[in-house]
Amino acid sequence: MITVVIIAVVVIAAGTLLFIGRTRAPGGGRRSLQRRFGPEYQQSIDRHDGDVKAAERELDERVKHHLSLHEQTLPPEVRAHYAAQWADRQEQFVESPHQAVAEADALLARLAEDRGYPDGDQFEEQLAALSVHHAHYVHGYRSLHTAARGQSGTEEMRAAMIEARPLFEALVTDQSAGSRRHRPQSPDAGSHTPRTRSRRHAKGTGTR
Repeated sequence: MITVVIIAVVVIAAGTLLFIGRTRAPGGGRRSLQRRFGPEYQQSIDRHDGDVKAAERELDERVKHHLSLHEQTLPPEVRAHYAAQWADRQEQFVESPHQAVAEADALLARLAEDRGYPDGDQFEEQLAALSVHHAHYVHGYRSLHTAARGQSGTEEMRAAMIEARPLFEALVTDQSAGSRRHRPQSPDAGSHTPRTRSRRHAKGTGTR
């Protein structure tokens, strides 16, 4: 009788652990999601109006659908082409900020596609996949996409270009997901920051 009771307890305990494991899969629980998604974790909660469970369900679904994605390696000449195109968009920003931001948004979408992410025409799906592998960078992409389709002011568009650059660099250099944490540079840092001063320069605006 005692043996039967012990077996029953063991079976119930195992079933409970299995149930907990399944309810936590695939993200692995709150701490695991926080580690994986970083600032994107809190942003997801904010988008769900503070509903932590709903946000975690969404993030779990992202992991489930996109964790197995394998990033494609870009040939050196393709990386160089993308880098030149991004530099052109930054130069173009001086004369035509909104056009530069719109083209930078499209450029980043194509780059993500070339790395193996979903079609850029499905922005939310592409962003979800990127967030699983480059969670610390996707906020900038979201800001750029919003600026490209909204009525943002020049300084907002300039900030969006700067915030999007870390993801662009991670993708164009074949940087492995999570290999380092990149902080977006300040608006006045570096020679690659889009400028808003009105000036004429010899170089044209550049096209794709």
